Amino acid sequence: MITVRKAEDRGTSRIGWLDSHHTFSFSDYHDPRHMGFRSLRVINDDTVAAGAGFGTHGHRDMEIITYVLDGALAHSDSIGTGSVIRPGDVQKMSAGSGIRHSEFNHSQTDPVHFLQIWIIPDRAGVQPGYQQLNFPRETKVGKLVLVASNEKREDLIHIEQDAKMYVTLLESSEQTVSHTLAAGRHAWIHVATGSVVVNGQTLRAGDGAAITDEATIEISGSPAGEVILFDLG
Repeated sequence: MITVRKAEDRGTSRIGWLDSHHTFSFSDYHDPRHMGFRSLRVINDDTVAAGAGFGTHGHRDMEIITYVLDGALAHSDSIGTGSVIRPGDVQKMSAGSGIRHSEFNHSQTDPVHFLQIWIIPDRAGVQPGYQQLNFPRETKVGKLVLVASNEKREDLIHIEQDAKMYVTLLESSEQTVSHTLAAGRHAWIHVATGSVVVNGQTLRAGDGAAITDEATIEISGSPAGEVILFDLG
């Protein structure tokens, strides 16, 4: 079964420097029908104006993943990390027992467009941590690439939850990727850019879909798109 969450039905937050769309309830947007999906709690689709950003603020007991679609995002936190996140990078901050951080557009002239994803960890109070890896564009074209999971591998972002995050770039309707969903598991699809077909249904940028009781997920370009797939316990 596939349940589609259309982009235009998401919550929104708009202030002078921020245009944000919320797949699930977040901040002042509250919808009891959309409080997350399994351990996936937040998908915010954010565009931040040049030179602007989120001042220092705190989090705890959340796995926070940032995925930049266009531009560059500067990050700084209370455990001493300073970095710039660009397209192709996957960044994770484990808030754990408590962390403070800031996020600002690295550019003084151009906006930055990124996804911020929150996953509820499988236990509270872990030591705060930071990780950032780059997955080159060519490795994702026409392939479904695992970028994050609870496996401890040098080539993956580690998250404290039984969840996997995959990314694919499909450049034509001829390109198709598939994912086998094990019995008892669930998936969430988020279309980051473009347009794709998922098990026969066309989804466009900003659309999401909950998938349950489907053994196989097939995604093809319609004609082209960038997709994130979450495999969730």
